[in-house]
Amino acid sequence: MSVSLRTRLRDESGSAPAEFAMVGALLTVLTLSVLQLGLALHIRNTVQDAAAEGARYGALADHTPADGIVRTRQLIGLAIGDDYAQNVTVKGGSWMGHPAVTITVRTRLPLFGLVGIDTALEVSGHAAAETLD
Repeated sequence: MSVSLRTRLRDESGSAPAEFAMVGALLTVLTLSVLQLGLALHIRNTVQDAAAEGARYGALADHTPADGIVRTRQLIGLAIGDDYAQNVTVKGGSWMGHPAVTITVRTRLPLFGLVGIDTALEVSGHAAAETLD
């Protein structure tokens, strides 16, 4: 009877479906994680670019810094949606010793699909202020 038990324990028939299920689940989780990381980076880069463009627009000699907020909100709204453009602020002053306009955007960082933590992502864009002098 011990020979029969040893033979049955060494038999690997039926193990392929179990291995397939385990490896398939692991690869699915890995693929979804990479896609989520790509989405989060896309949103961060889009918001960063919009903040920089808004700062450049608000720093022009014929515009005000408040125009930069409007431009930033427009760009974010067109690219990824108005929900990501709710908290946009502007600050004048100096940056690295030069007069500058700084646009800061605080928005949601997506962790699971588009659901995430509000105001967890903060990016800033800076631009040298132009004058007509």
